[in-house]
Amino acid sequence: MSGNPPTPALGSAYTPSTDVLIVTTPYAPGYRVTKVIGATFGLIVRSRGLGQNIWAFFRSWGGGEIKVYTELLAQARHQAVQRLGEHAKGLGANAVLSVGFDTSELGAAMTEVMAYGTAVVVEPDGAAAQPVTLR
Repeated sequence: MSGNPPTPALGSAYTPSTDVLIVTTPYAPGYRVTKVIGATFGLIVRSRGLGQNIWAFFRSWGGGEIKVYTELLAQARHQAVQRLGEHAKGLGANAVLSVGFDTSELGAAMTEVMAYGTAVVVEPDGAAAQPVTLR
């Protein structure tokens, strides 16, 4: 992938990068890990604008979802995953396993979103799938 991916329009479905496999599981079905590189992350800090804060303040009186904040958080998570993939690729990985998210607030109007996982090198595994059993 060349250059930075375009920022998705509001309301559009966010599509993950296709050049780095990113999964929340500790394994990738159909692949085997050939090298573990280590921890990788993608981080973004977003601020809410004054207009968004005023609108959210009034919206919170009535209860229910504050859609402007939901969209802001969805965009931040998407960008954190994109940066996670870029960081992993820069480390020499072609996959990230065990992906998770962490969020926190910085000050009154900023939100930090971090995507993290384990950067690995995987290759297709031609072996037949083995059934999973619990004993």
